[in-house]
Amino acid sequence: MTDRTVSLERLGTLLREFPVVAILGPRQIGKTTLAEQYAQTVTGPVHVFDLERPADLRRLQDPMLALEDLRGLVVLDEIQRKPDVFPVLRVLADRKRRPASFLVLGSAAPELLRQSSETLAGRIAHHYLTGFQPCEVSARQLDRLWLRGGFPRSFLARTDEASALWRDEFITTFLERDLPQLGFRTPATTLRRFWSMLAHAHGGIWNASEFGRSLGTSDHTARNHVERLASTFVVRILQPFHANVKKRQVKSPKVYVADSGLLHSLLGLQTKEDLLGHGKAGFSFEGFAMQVVIEQVKARPHECFFWSTHGDADLDLLIARGNRRVGFEFKLSSAPDLSASMRTACEHLELDKLWVVHHGKQRYLLATNIEAVPLRDLAQVELW
Repeated sequence: MTDRTVSLERLGTLLREFPVVAILGPRQIGKTTLAEQYAQTVTGPVHVFDLERPADLRRLQDPMLALEDLRGLVVLDEIQRKPDVFPVLRVLADRKRRPASFLVLGSAAPELLRQSSETLAGRIAHHYLTGFQPCEVSARQLDRLWLRGGFPRSFLARTDEASALWRDEFITTFLERDLPQLGFRTPATTLRRFWSMLAHAHGGIWNASEFGRSLGTSDHTARNHVERLASTFVVRILQPFHANVKKRQVKSPKVYVADSGLLHSLLGLQTKEDLLGHGKAGFSFEGFAMQVVIEQVKARPHECFFWSTHGDADLDLLIARGNRRVGFEFKLSSAPDLSASMRTACEHLELDKLWVVHHGKQRYLLATNIEAVPLRDLAQVELW
């Protein structure tokens, strides 16, 4: 069983405070299911428009006429397909006594966020929906979640083979149908090759020139490709943090395939044995655990960094919010040790706390403000 209670409670909170709430996330991550589950908790009328259905698109040919008289909860799925709705939502959101609340679902971040920020500033809140998290599954399913990723159909598949097949089909459909519908015209074969290259560089420093040469194109085109994949939530770009220290620091970002299951499909890994025997296993665990931490802390992209010097120190994840800085290291180990790099990061970055998230079962102190914690226990730990 899986439980999305946290997301449902978050939606309820946001809709009490804002007239418009957007659920953002990749295709097939469960946005529609979450909206349906929330609608079942609503006591008043619910109106649903699925903008991938021609009939619903026709109903919204005149958005003001279609929406103005509705009361209760109005759900607009795949909102990026109908951008002229946003100015209408601004007018409807400003009405007195708020006769209707609007829940909009989208799979393409840049256009949706641009539209919402330009027309709905102060009226809209965003809820970023990721795949299933450890707190939403049982403890014995943690390795399964890591292997298969958080997409509901992948995680809930009957066998590992069935899960791998679903992910392979998702990748094909995403590249051949979904991206072109969002306006991306690069051939699917080119993007698949590029995405596979990113999988092999998962957790590494992003070098646009190197990727461009390998792909037989320019570094500008390589940057466009990675930004396109990031804009649809299937790639994470982690920016470097620059501390005021007398060390040469890495200035290029890191890249991760956002979902561990998609990473493993791009690497050709189907079973836990395949994964643990692969050279990217440690980096895979790093990306998986990083997503769990970011989701639990509710960190926004502009709050998340890594830190690395050319030589002797690095930090996998730094979350900086206000005057607080909390660091995270991720170790595919049952009992990680204290390292000189951890001490250096604490000292130079002036961390309030450094958590070492690992794959074991014990929680223990490594130093005064450095603590090792199992990934399986994160939901019970106050990380921030």
